[in-house]
Amino acid sequence: MIDILNAMSDNDDLQQIAHLRREYTRGGLRRRDLPAEPLALFERWLGQACEAKLPDPTAMVVATVDENGQPWQRIVLLKQYDEKGLVFFTNLGSRKAHQIEKNPHVSLLFPWHMLERQVMVVGKAERLSTLEEVKYIRSRPRDSQIAAWVSKQSSRISARGILESKFLELKQKFQQGEVPLPSFWGGFRITIEQMEFWQGGEHRLHDRFLYQRDNGAWKIDRLAP
Repeated sequence: MIDILNAMSDNDDLQQIAHLRREYTRGGLRRRDLPAEPLALFERWLGQACEAKLPDPTAMVVATVDENGQPWQRIVLLKQYDEKGLVFFTNLGSRKAHQIEKNPHVSLLFPWHMLERQVMVVGKAERLSTLEEVKYIRSRPRDSQIAAWVSKQSSRISARGILESKFLELKQKFQQGEVPLPSFWGGFRITIEQMEFWQGGEHRLHDRFLYQRDNGAWKIDRLAP
């Protein structure tokens, strides 16, 4: 009887998630505050996320779609950005890389919850040049360079020890000289076709602005929350 009552109590607690809510009161976003180009606002918000010491402020959700129309999402780290787009690196044998090869249209999401903000990017993925990939991997800590060789990302493995043993083996192999660039590792740049900025507001009256390319210029629209 006690176990049943405890189970019922736990279930009741879980049902309370429907009532979890809070007011968003950190500030609004007004049309007069918007720069002409989205990257300027993105850079400002990213800088504020870093200044606020948010955990992993460069973490972004990358959404891709497979050949069956099934969406997939995962978190990666933004490593570079400029007017040409936003860059991340990955194993080219990974699920996301295969899906991008078949369908380069992707979306990104930066969930800066503590600042009551999020930024969504819609665009097209394209491979970086080998020069860009080499330049970046050389900037990583040596152990991170070696780790890029270890994992056949998204493949099934029987135990973590397999990865750890492979890492030690490669660390020994590459103890002299530069770590070579793996042929199965590289980067993608996501061109910016749309960028949406969301700022939480009181009474669920959030502020949303969408930047969208229009004949070489940026069109800005306010969206209903």
